Amino acid sequence: MTSRLAPSSLVLVCTYNERENLPNLLEAIRSASPDSDVLIVDDHSPDGTADWVRSHQKSNPRVELIERTGKLGLGTAIRTGMHYAIEHRYDWLVNLDGDLSHDPAVIPQMVSLRDAYDLVIGSRYVSGGGLQGCSWRRIAVSRFANWLARQMVGWSIRDCSSAYRMYRVAMLETIDLDGLQETGYGFLEEILAHLLKSGAQVTEVPIVYQERRLGQSKISLREARSAFSALLKASAIHRSKKRG
Repeated sequence: MTSRLAPSSLVLVCTYNERENLPNLLEAIRSASPDSDVLIVDDHSPDGTADWVRSHQKSNPRVELIERTGKLGLGTAIRTGMHYAIEHRYDWLVNLDGDLSHDPAVIPQMVSLRDAYDLVIGSRYVSGGGLQGCSWRRIAVSRFANWLARQMVGWSIRDCSSAYRMYRVAMLETIDLDGLQETGYGFLEEILAHLLKSGAQVTEVPIVYQERRLGQSKISLREARSAFSALLKASAIHRSKKRG
């Protein structure tokens, strides 16, 4: 990695079969946030994603790669990136999807809020946000999942399951990351619950989520179960915070 001026930021992209999307995504990240470093956490993609990143590093030293042994889950990939951000003393960690569904152009808006907030969520469900190119079934499931999160846990956050987030790394250090249990998408709700319990100040900025154009979606019934399991944990954490 290159030398940095504080406050420093790391953009995390967790990948599985995203070789087709990464060239455009990394160019967009560089345009939106030229001072940020980028970490790719790849789960041994059979399409050669990691090989492409290694080749790209020759011309872009601000990109780092961690290649894992197999498809171990989005939650554990994000956790790997969080540990990396802590160990390398970054101030901010921006996580976005590797399939171009999250527009890196939103990063400067997130960064503009860093003095007031510890977590900035790219939200599909606040004014100005939305979804494009998604099936009605995908939209219905997403809206129901977030409604259920507000009902079960009592959160006022509109988009609890968005992976597009900017974290203050100092707040991540207050959490036992290795003690988190969810390995899939449910990790997003689980860590949100722990951050709120730790007193994190959270806000949302609007994003328009674009359904992936290249590759296949990673959403599955197993991921849905992970999300519901995380909500049960989050509800218990929320109740314990209120009692405390």
